Amino acid sequence: MTDLFQEKARDWDANDRRSRLAAAISSSIVDRVPLQAEMNVLDFGAGTGLISARIAPLVERIVAADTSQAMLDKLEQKPELQSKVSTVCRDILDQPLDERFDLIVSAMALHHVEDTSHLMQTFVEHLNDGGMVALADLDSEDGSFHPPETEGVFHQGFDRDELGSLMQSLGFENIEFVTAHTVDGDEKDYPIFLVTANKSRAAA
Repeated sequence: MTDLFQEKARDWDANDRRSRLAAAISSSIVDRVPLQAEMNVLDFGAGTGLISARIAPLVERIVAADTSQAMLDKLEQKPELQSKVSTVCRDILDQPLDERFDLIVSAMALHHVEDTSHLMQTFVEHLNDGGMVALADLDSEDGSFHPPETEGVFHQGFDRDELGSLMQSLGFENIEFVTAHTVDGDEKDYPIFLVTANKSRAAA
């Protein structure tokens, strides 16, 4: 499995725009998800732990899953996360985890997964009955958010209605979208949504 973020990991946290985005998404999650001290959380596409770091004090534990070992290495170096966050370097779509979670969070990872339907089904299968997702990503855009040579980008954002309909068809309910942040670009701005939903107790 090629690590597309091996070189980027070194300076990932030093990017001010990225830090502001992570802070805004984290704040939106805290505002919209009833976090509890006994919660078991999966951070999908956790990267260097920018989201996990803000949620960890409010929950029991976090499993940080990512396909980039270089990014997870940076997370593991953060002392404040070592007692609360464990890491797993694998593609959970192909190699599911052996446990279920009360909450799955994800920030800016959805557009790196080609099969969105498979991803959402994987989330359903990793959730306890009634468990929640809180997923942040780009609204539909013209492809200018990433530089043209960027590898591993499969979607130019997402249409909220289409994504919500897909989630509903796979067993999510109480689906709500908000704008968590707007990234200021050189020529245009890029809204970032946060969608929250519960796994239906009738879902698989």
